[in-house]
Amino acid sequence: MEGRRGERGCLWSVAVLVVLLGLVGPLMALRPLKQRDFVSDGGGEEQLFLRRDDRYSSFSQWNITGTYRGHWSFLDVTNGSSRFLDFGKSSGVSVLELVTTQTKIRGVHNVQGSITFHDVFDNEHDHEIAQMRLEGVYIWPFQKLRMVANSVLNDEPLQQEYFSNPYHLIKLFSSQVLQESIQDRLPRKKSVTYDIDKHCNIEIAAQVLRVPSRQNVDGNHELYRLEGLMEGLAIDNDGECFSSITLNATSLNTEAYYNKAVNYTLMVTFISFLQVVLLIRQMAHSNTQAGAAKVSILMIGQQALIDAYVCLLNLTSGILVESLFNAFATAAFFKFVVFSIFEMRYLLSIWKASRPLQNGESWETMRRELSVLYSCFYGILLGGILLIYQLHNFLRPVIFIMYSFWIPQIITNVIWDARKPLHPYYIIGMSVSRLAIPFYIFGCPSNFLRIEVDNYWCIYLGVFMGLQVMILLLQHYLGSRWFIPHQMLPEKYCYYRKFESYASQAADCVICMTTIDLSENSNRYMVTPCDHCFHSECLQRWMDIKMECPTCRRALPPA
Repeated sequence: MEGRRGERGCLWSVAVLVVLLGLVGPLMALRPLKQRDFVSDGGGEEQLFLRRDDRYSSFSQWNITGTYRGHWSFLDVTNGSSRFLDFGKSSGVSVLELVTTQTKIRGVHNVQGSITFHDVFDNEHDHEIAQMRLEGVYIWPFQKLRMVANSVLNDEPLQQEYFSNPYHLIKLFSSQVLQESIQDRLPRKKSVTYDIDKHCNIEIAAQVLRVPSRQNVDGNHELYRLEGLMEGLAIDNDGECFSSITLNATSLNTEAYYNKAVNYTLMVTFISFLQVVLLIRQMAHSNTQAGAAKVSILMIGQQALIDAYVCLLNLTSGILVESLFNAFATAAFFKFVVFSIFEMRYLLSIWKASRPLQNGESWETMRRELSVLYSCFYGILLGGILLIYQLHNFLRPVIFIMYSFWIPQIITNVIWDARKPLHPYYIIGMSVSRLAIPFYIFGCPSNFLRIEVDNYWCIYLGVFMGLQVMILLLQHYLGSRWFIPHQMLPEKYCYYRKFESYASQAADCVICMTTIDLSENSNRYMVTPCDHCFHSECLQRWMDIKMECPTCRRALPPA
């Protein structure tokens, strides 16, 4: 009997021990978070001793630091708030900036950041963008995010981590210039952080979800989605400050922005090399005084202004995003070389050819006029920057005006009846290379600026440039005045007239020093207004160099 009692006692002891061991896990889970031990593995991830399911699936820590872009919308039809901002619309775009830091509490991270609402209006401040500072906690085992509005001074900067990612290139540089839609022409003004805590208790509760791999277009980079609700109760518990707002935002892959920005700078660098080659080809095509005088100085100056603005655009982008400074600075440097060295040199050659040095004119006079030319160019450059800044809501019409740089050359060809002033390769190559940047910004759906695609505007710009190129090419092959009615054309001197008094004689061409048979067809020779005769090919080549008579140096009219 005693043996059986001892055996039963041992069995009861083992049973009690098993029960106690089975309760250890749940008891540990019920202890307060502050009283639990902090354990870190080799990789630095926090482990939470919570009860697991039958499959023994483990909790994983998600780093939600980053930028989230999405939409906000009211649960109700209208806002109906008199204590808060007038949102103007029932939905709009929202941007969240979050930075998480570890805490001593296992499974809990501290969160600080901001949320920006677009399409928001306030009669007192008249702004379209409202920004709130946020702080809260992120309970990563349950993927829960809880935040409240934190009112701070307007001039208090965000944390330094915000300005290290390239999405701020969009916020600071392009949001007020390039993100204006065609329908939305209202001026954007600076965002303001409002003193929320004097009026409302703002709370945000969100669930953190991982974007499925089939919807993740960025590849291996993990993207997260926030789905939550924003509520605002009045301080005096008298109703609501505004109706509940739903928030849906997806994280942005900063690495993708880096790659897209670098690809853009490579494209700009390649375009710069191509434009240098085209400029050298064109300068060789018009390397004579007569050839350079046929090129419009306004056309070259307008192209130089475009390259100068692109140079400043890339340099400003590199300053805004320090981590991409080298890439943008390289693109800006090559654009600077294009407009400051090649185009300005060509501009100077055209200016000198259009005003040959007069007899008795001093170098001081020429230097004074040259300084006026440079002053006008850089004055227009600086004035254009101020004008574009004021007209940033009308950026697309401004680009249309800037890309009409072939029109001055077309008018110059008609006025002076210029023969083949531009090489066809230069016309086509320069047009295509200059369309690359606006087509990338407004036509590429995956551009790094995240500008909404406007296909119709790109088509209009392409057709506009195509018409200019077509007119120039037809002027090159059919004549500068091919589209002008004959009734409107002025009288033109005919070089292919006959000399009746010398019809039976022979003359010598002073250009090639060979005999001209005046009895042959008149198209084989040309006669100047000063009654000097030359071979047609000889005089045409001479007129491409100088518009002077090879014999008496008198000015020659256009052929």
